[in-house]
Amino acid sequence: MTSNGDSPQQLTLLRDTVRKSRTKEPAEITTTLPVARIAVDVSLPHLDRPFDYLVPDDLAAAAQPGARVKVRFAGKDLDGFVLERLAESDHDGKLVRLRKVVSPERVLTPEIADLCRAVADRYAGVLADVTRLAVPPRHAKVENEPLRCDQPARPPASTSRTEWSPYPPGFLDAIARGEAPRAVWTAVPGADWPLAFAQAAAVCAASGRGALLLVPDARDLERLAAACTAVLGESGFVTLSADLGPTARYRAFLAALHGRARVVIGTRAAAFAPVADLGLVAMWDDGDESYAEPRAPYPHAREVLLLRAFRQQCAALLGGFARSAEAAALIESGFAHELIADRKVIRAAAPSVHIAGESDIDLARDPSARAARLPHRAFEIAREGLRSGPVLVQVPRAGYLPSLVCQTCRAPSRCSTCGGTLRRTGGSGPASCSVCGRPAADHRCPECGDTRMRAAIIGARRTAEELGRAFPGVVVRTSGGDNVLDSVSEAPALIVTTPGAEPVAEGGYAAALLLDTWLMLSRPDLRAAEEAVRRWFNAAALVRAGAPVILVGDPSALPLQAIVRWSPEGYALREIEERRTARLAPAAKLAELTGPPESVNDLIARLRDLIPPSAGLEVLGPVDIDDETARAVVRTPRTHGATLVRSLKEAQSARATKKSPGTVRVQVDPPTFG
Repeated sequence: MTSNGDSPQQLTLLRDTVRKSRTKEPAEITTTLPVARIAVDVSLPHLDRPFDYLVPDDLAAAAQPGARVKVRFAGKDLDGFVLERLAESDHDGKLVRLRKVVSPERVLTPEIADLCRAVADRYAGVLADVTRLAVPPRHAKVENEPLRCDQPARPPASTSRTEWSPYPPGFLDAIARGEAPRAVWTAVPGADWPLAFAQAAAVCAASGRGALLLVPDARDLERLAAACTAVLGESGFVTLSADLGPTARYRAFLAALHGRARVVIGTRAAAFAPVADLGLVAMWDDGDESYAEPRAPYPHAREVLLLRAFRQQCAALLGGFARSAEAAALIESGFAHELIADRKVIRAAAPSVHIAGESDIDLARDPSARAARLPHRAFEIAREGLRSGPVLVQVPRAGYLPSLVCQTCRAPSRCSTCGGTLRRTGGSGPASCSVCGRPAADHRCPECGDTRMRAAIIGARRTAEELGRAFPGVVVRTSGGDNVLDSVSEAPALIVTTPGAEPVAEGGYAAALLLDTWLMLSRPDLRAAEEAVRRWFNAAALVRAGAPVILVGDPSALPLQAIVRWSPEGYALREIEERRTARLAPAAKLAELTGPPESVNDLIARLRDLIPPSAGLEVLGPVDIDDETARAVVRTPRTHGATLVRSLKEAQSARATKKSPGTVRVQVDPPTFG
């Protein structure tokens, strides 16, 4: 028996019935639950509700909740999903009949349909856009393949917890008892996190429940799959990712739907995977930008998993070497607890991190240590490290946009009103804020007091060639862009990478140089510092315990000090406080409005009419992006976030009903902001 209630024989019979029904005369309406409530594939906000249709008798067996159907809507044949079958409708008018059942596969389970509705409401979107993200396109050939799920899911090959020994045991113990704990896990430097994730999933599977594990990209997914194979066995899990291609992805989706295995692993595309009897959702490195969906309504996979954990009452785990502000907010709110090793264990496993020019000795040896791109001490560390293994060299990736920084100390220049990044659109004239648009003619650097500003230079080029000349005879390899390395051997070599493209070194790196740190901090994004810290922690965690890591930058910069102290939790708390002071997410509820200037202004005017003054609506902008596009940011205190999102949806619906010109893109809690 399959997990969605249909056996393979029943599905075959239903498919034959669907094919035959297309050639018959219209049948009578069934007398058993004759009304089907349908989620029609329409993205208009004022039509974001289910519609009732009559079910012909010859389609009654196949038109079950979750099945794909065709209906007549506004003079067109449109796709849809059956949400439920009813004995009668509360619609006063005449109902039309269901056109056909596209497939009897019940691909939209009740739990996922409920989740899609919650995600749409959370992001001021419509259900149809979310179901497109949740359910991959149909492939009839795949549906006709043998299901291969007659045997129940096998128990995990191992329930070892070796990778969890440095941490308090309560979290996995609670999962084993069938409970639903929620934790933010800060991994020990150098931890084998894929194995730890696989072991947590095994504990959950051994309790008879399913687990869903998400990772940022294909490289991490390959590592997690290898760990799951060792712990769960080759048939103990299903891999679901958009990179599989349409056919393979749909095949994996059906395998998860029919319960071929209790554990599903994947990237962002797997956030809505139909896991039966879900007991654990887990995500590695939740601050990674790849978790942000680029399609409407732009949900973040972290929020999708947290909604699943809340609505399905299952365990939740957010893991990483760093800690995002959103994860810190979960701990602060009491939604999740902290899962972290003892400080002595962390210090023993961490590399030895230093900032170039931080001591008087460094300055005595090299007076330009704080200004040079590659100080003398960094050369010495690299030369020493190459005697015993590979050395990691991280440089900011090409493509970081220039923003304004202080002429003297290179601190990012921020708006004194809203904290947005400053920009200069012309060759002369005062700078202005990229968020609220206010001029900054009287700007003064809060760090050194200088009034002069300059553009941050795009990341240095030819680093690999320069290092090759500095270290003749040493192998220099690059990782980044279209050429990303998955792993490197323990042989001595210089591995030059961009942030996020660091390969795993066998036995760990002998040393690491993190260059141009000021450039990563000067990105025109209010999350630039948090993102830089996350990248540095991830890179430094690949270095052997006690081995040197050199940061080239300002020794007084707080983000760099967080790496030196190896305190991701402390930096996240500070980030939360700064967000609270600046009234930014997650301390406040934000929405970014982008579109034609007149359309953005119209939507803002409607919001002002809908939101009461007590909700504290604040509008930043609009700011012109180009001649045809403007951007504005609206925000309220977090306690009034539901009012803001509901009003955005209502205002968009009113614009659609009146057929107002121009389309405004609404993005709630955007992952980047600046």
